[in-house]
Amino acid sequence: MTDPSTDVASERQLPLRVLVYSDDGDTRTQVTTALGRRIHPDLPPVEYVECATLPVVLQHMDAGGIALAILDGEATPAGGMGVARQLKDEIFQCPPLLVLTARDQDVWLATWSRADGIASHPIDPLKLANAVLGLIAPAATTASA
Repeated sequence: MTDPSTDVASERQLPLRVLVYSDDGDTRTQVTTALGRRIHPDLPPVEYVECATLPVVLQHMDAGGIALAILDGEATPAGGMGVARQLKDEIFQCPPLLVLTARDQDVWLATWSRADGIASHPIDPLKLANAVLGLIAPAATTASA
């Protein structure tokens, strides 16, 4: 018989899969660099799924296993806000979505998109990490319970 505490500990070591969508490779790199490999010491390490196009985003989101999606509102031709709204409409129990906006004033657009969180360009590592932690920590806690 296995020790239940061991099982929970091993589950916590499974990486959190974070999808990062932007047509701009520099933006994807800024996000992954800002967040690093571990968002918080109490959370598992992060595994990034980088996407440059909407079809690839949809493929990964449909496959499941994504803990959080970070969507660039400035991406083209499919902007992150429209992608967020589409994902919320089409995916049952959609994971949390964070939209990167061009300006703080674009919050109303992110609200329209039904994003769960917002961060703005240029990427501020501390603000981004706090926004992500606010979205991912409750989901990780629920998943490990």
